[in-house]
Amino acid sequence: MSDYILVLYYSRGGSTAEMARLVARGVEEGGMPALLRTVPEVSANHEATAAPVPDTGPPYAELDELKECAGLALGSPTRFGNMAAPLKYFLDSSSGLWLGGALMGKPAGVFTSTSSLHGGQESTLLSMMLPLLHHGMLISGLPYSETELLTTRSGGTPYGPSHLAGQDSNLPVTDEEKHLCKALGRRLALLAKKLQ
Repeated sequence: MSDYILVLYYSRGGSTAEMARLVARGVEEGGMPALLRTVPEVSANHEATAAPVPDTGPPYAELDELKECAGLALGSPTRFGNMAAPLKYFLDSSSGLWLGGALMGKPAGVFTSTSSLHGGQESTLLSMMLPLLHHGMLISGLPYSETELLTTRSGGTPYGPSHLAGQDSNLPVTDEEKHLCKALGRRLALLAKKLQ
């Protein structure tokens, strides 16, 4: 059985990447290793290819890392109330894992960042859950015992952590948002250990 939680994300302005690092920290606080991975851009130019290793940040995810994980935290900025195309493109390539039931029964959670407070945080999180449900994953949100859900004035939902990045993506992750990111990581680690 695998012993890591895959924290898989796509980020443009850096906010989702910061959230991913916080979720990974929470996973480790929960007693499991976190494997931080990203995905390459998707290009409209059919001849464009990404370098095999990104210039900065974590390596690109491989399907075997998804297959072998004990749980998954999936993060994306919002794109019209939905996940960003590069992340969906990666998930769309996972039909082989679906056919084999590789992700069935594993815990998963989602997180997002938006430019505006009402820019689709909750619909993005819900849309990110759909392919995970098709894979048979066990979706975990955040319970209201995380009292930051009641006090936050920026991001944070029971569907998963969220962040208000601002129009120029220059708003820092708030203390409440940081807490909720780490709480999701701890929760996924706890669930994965119980399920193993």
